[in-house]
Amino acid sequence: MSLETVPKDQRNLRACLLCSLVKTLEQFEYDGCDNCEEYLRMKNNREQVYDCTSSNFDGLIALMGPEDSWVAKWQRIGRFVKGCYAISVTGRLHPSTIRDLKSKGVFYRSRDTSQKT
Repeated sequence: MSLETVPKDQRNLRACLLCSLVKTLEQFEYDGCDNCEEYLRMKNNREQVYDCTSSNFDGLIALMGPEDSWVAKWQRIGRFVKGCYAISVTGRLHPSTIRDLKSKGVFYRSRDTSQKT
């Protein structure tokens, strides 16, 4: 798909590298990640938004009933907030961020299905 075919209001969409929630760059900067803000602290930090999200992702899942969805269980998003999620997110969190997550008891699993980890 070429950039010309993507509506202009959807060109700023990004996906969280930890949970795969999809929002605009501005939404991540204004509100942070609805699932991961406690760990990634993106709110009011554009540099952190760029470090912890990716504009390169595949597919979208509209999650409305996480507790009843087999797709949510399959994608490991069943405990997250309602919203739109990427099926695969290209990229990885910075190693120092992964170490910080580990020290807080959060296991990081890449959401990039194009690479074997």
